[in-house]
Amino acid sequence: MKPKHRRLTMLAASAIALAVAAFLVLRALDTSLVFFFSPTMLVEQKPAPAKNIRIGGLVETGSVKKIEGGAEFVIGDGRHQVAVRYRGVLPDLFREGQGVVCEGNLGADGVFTAREVLAKHDENYMPPEVADALKKAGRWKENERK
Repeated sequence: MKPKHRRLTMLAASAIALAVAAFLVLRALDTSLVFFFSPTMLVEQKPAPAKNIRIGGLVETGSVKKIEGGAEFVIGDGRHQVAVRYRGVLPDLFREGQGVVCEGNLGADGVFTAREVLAKHDENYMPPEVADALKKAGRWKENERK
């Protein structure tokens, strides 16, 4: 084999190896990324049922129902609402009217099955994603929260 052909073969093999490595890295990132959705975004974009996502908003007043091993509640952002089902113990700071972020996936029936529920940690804090979603929905009152 001539040196020119050997160089071209090595260059082609290197390009293929680089493409395979890039594909594997992107594939791994795709499975580990978790995107945030407000209830309005969830209704409009309808992510795949198997996709791991986070949703956030305010727990609607009167929506919390205790079920065996967990709770069901509704998260809203002023325009849309999403029913959430959670198996486990809710955080101590979880209550109606407060901001929460839930991680899980949306079922085919439109109910979000949460694997984790995160509640705010004091009276002045709200997750930035939830605050942005509430501002877009017009439910954010600047003088009430920091």
